[in-house]
Order: sequence, then structure tokens, then C-alpha cells
Amino acid sequence: MLRYALRRLVGAIPTLLVLITLAFFMIRVAPGGPFDSEKSLPPEIEANLNEAYHLDEPLWQQYLRYMGNILQGDFGPSFQYREYSVNELIAQGFSVSLTIGGTALLVALLVGCTLGIIAALRQNRPTDYAVMTLAMTGISIPNFVVAPLLILAFAVGLGWFPAGGWEGDSLAKIVLPVIALALPYIAYISRLMRSSMIETLRSNYIRTARAKGMPERVVILRHALKPAFMPVLSFLGPAAAAIITGSVVIEMIFGIPGLGRYFVQGALNRDYTLVMGVVVFYGILIILFNFIVDLLYGALDPKVRYD
Repeated sequence: MLRYALRRLVGAIPTLLVLITLAFFMIRVAPGGPFDSEKSLPPEIEANLNEAYHLDEPLWQQYLRYMGNILQGDFGPSFQYREYSVNELIAQGFSVSLTIGGTALLVALLVGCTLGIIAALRQNRPTDYAVMTLAMTGISIPNFVVAPLLILAFAVGLGWFPAGGWEGDSLAKIVLPVIALALPYIAYISRLMRSSMIETLRSNYIRTARAKGMPERVVILRHALKPAFMPVLSFLGPAAAAIITGSVVIEMIFGIPGLGRYFVQGALNRDYTLVMGVVVFYGILIILFNFIVDLLYGALDPKVRYD
């Protein structure tokens, strides 16, 4: 297990290097610059800014400088939020996104798996059709449509929850963003869980367990749940990174100062270091969560061995 883990970590280094390189040069190709505005700066001031942030250096030299800073864990200063470094902005945004995304992921996992199991046990019955209809609806309707509808219904119409804003100690303000963020993942997880559970329930060892007279609850929880959960576990790797780093649309609609919102503002303002920092951080999270999922396979499936 340890040897496999080390191999995976070492193998992730080239992936990160390719990601950093592509992101660095692609954002520099985009038109505009971090100090462009409606009113042009005097040439001497713009030259001083470029010199201060090393933007007057050749592109290859900027790339090597940036790679050296990355190796030290330094994403550099923000061009627009000049009182903060990119590390500080990522730390602030990620704490917010982690709260909302982690809650949404937990809700999606619990509700999605429950609906998938119920649909599998009631296959080709009205309950199954109802669950799959809801799942297809959740997949088909994007969250930038669902979020305003939730605000109109539960904030403006009924007045149960606030329409937006963020306060870390206010539970009411995270309810609607969590629901809007979790709904598509509930749909995906329920479909995956249903199909996997149906296939698992047709296995020989499930028939043997039932033939021994075990209660259906014991058969589901003890024998069928673990193998049926494996496809969902594979999906959770990239899904966890995407949902925890926060949905850009959800954070913009609800006015949440999360990582996605910083990314959008950085892209609009050509804040090179902020965009690069978020991209690299997001890539690290995807690699990390996929790595954790691979290790969990061995814990859930005894047939998996990391020799």
C-alpha cells in the first residue's frame, strides 16, 4: 500500500507540471493585461508596475520565476487585490467553499444513495419511475436556473431563508446555496447507485444470502451496499473537488465570497496570479481526491490489492 501511494504521488508531479505550464501560457495569450482599464495609465506608471511585478521580463523568465515560487508554496501577489497575496485569497475563499461544498456533498451522498437504493429495490415500479424522473430532471436543469427559482420560491415568496449573502455562523444563509449545489449531484449519484445496486442484487452471493434466510435489511446493508457503492466512489473523486471548490454560478448568484467567485473576478480583471493560483489549487484537489478514492477501493473491495 505504501509503495503504491508513493508511486501515485510521484506520478502526479508531471501532471501538475503540465497543468501549470498550460495554464500559465494560455492566460498570457488572452488579450488585455492586469493593469488595463477604461482610463489608460501614464506610460511611466505602467512601466513601473510592470517592473514591480516582473511583467517586463521575457515570458520564459517569468515562467521560471513562477515555477520557483510554486515550489516554495508561494502563488505570488494579487494584481487587483493588492493588500492580499494569492495564498491569503485562496485561504479565505476555500474556507467558505469548503463549508458550502462539504455540506452539499454530504447531502448529495446521503440523499442520492438512499434514492438509488429505494429505486433499485422497487425496480420498474412507480417508485422507481418517480425517482428516475426526478434524477433526469436534476441532470437536465442547470443550477443557474434552479438557484433563482429557489430564491423566488423560498426567499421572496415564502420568506423562509435569506436570498443571499454570507455569514459563517448563519445556518439559514447556506440552506439555499447547498440545495442548489447538491441537486445535480443527487441526480447523478442516485442513477449510479440504482444501476449498481440492481446489478449487485442479481449476484450469486446475494442469492445465497437470501437462500440462507437472512432478512432483506441485513442482505442490503451487509452484503450488497459495499460493492454497489464502488461506482459512486469513483464518481466522488472529481465530484468532491468540483463541489467543494464551489460552483462559480452558485457563488455569484448568492453573493458568496468563495473560491469560484475569486476565480471569475480574477479572470475578468486579468489577475494572472490569482487565476493561476486557483487553477493549480483546483488541480491539486482533483489529484488528491482521486488518490484518496483509489486508497478507499482497497478498504471497500477485498479483491483490490496494491502489490
